[in-house]
Amino acid sequence: MRSRFKPWAADLIDAHPEIIIPQPETVKGKWHEEFGNDNPIHIEAGSGKGRFILGMAKANPHINYIGIELFDSVIVTGLQGVLDTPGGIPNLRLLRVNAQEIESFFSAGEIDRVYLNFSDPWPKTRHAKRRLTHESFLKLYEAILPAGGEVHFKTDNRGLFEYSLISISEYGMLLKDVSLDLHANEPEWNIMTEYEEKFSKKGQPIYRLEAKFQAAH
Repeated sequence: MRSRFKPWAADLIDAHPEIIIPQPETVKGKWHEEFGNDNPIHIEAGSGKGRFILGMAKANPHINYIGIELFDSVIVTGLQGVLDTPGGIPNLRLLRVNAQEIESFFSAGEIDRVYLNFSDPWPKTRHAKRRLTHESFLKLYEAILPAGGEVHFKTDNRGLFEYSLISISEYGMLLKDVSLDLHANEPEWNIMTEYEEKFSKKGQPIYRLEAKFQAAH
C-alpha cells in the first residue's frame, strides 16, 4: 500500500527506534529479549498503515507482534498510532524492511505465526513469484516458524485466493480453516484492515484461510 510522500516521515521514524527497530538483523534470535518475555511472536508481512497489527496487539497483550512494511510514508501511520495510544503498545514493534529478507531478521522457529492481509495480487502470470503465497515465500515462512507454525491469509481478490489455495496445498501445508465470505458470519475476534473495511462496505466477499506447516521440507 503506497501513500502520498511525507517528507517528515523519515525524521519521525528515526526518532523512535524503540518502536521501529533500525537494525533488526542485530535482534535476530533475540526477539524474546527485545520484548522482555517469552510470549509467542506473530508477524504481519506487509502491515500497511498498521490498523490490523495495532488492533491485534491491543486485543492480545499476551502475544508479541511485529509489523513489516517497506515504505516510510505508510509505516509512519502505524508509528503515529502507537504514539497516540496512552501508555504505548509494549507488545508491538515495526520493521521498515522488505518481507523477502525475513530470514535476515528472525531465527528458525523464532516466530509462531505469519499474517498476510490483502497482499498485492500480482495478477499477471509472469509475476506469480512476487505473490506472498508463492512457494518461494512459503519457504521463507517455514524457515522462521516452528513445526506446526501457521500462516493466516485474507484477501478480497478471488484469483489470488484460488492461487493461494493451490500453492499452499501443493507445498504440503494443512488447510485448517477456509472462508469464502468471512463477514457473512464474522467471528468476534476478526480485526479488519483498512482495505478490508473498504471492500466489505462495497459488499465484496472477503476470503480467508488458515494453513499449518507439517513435516519439514
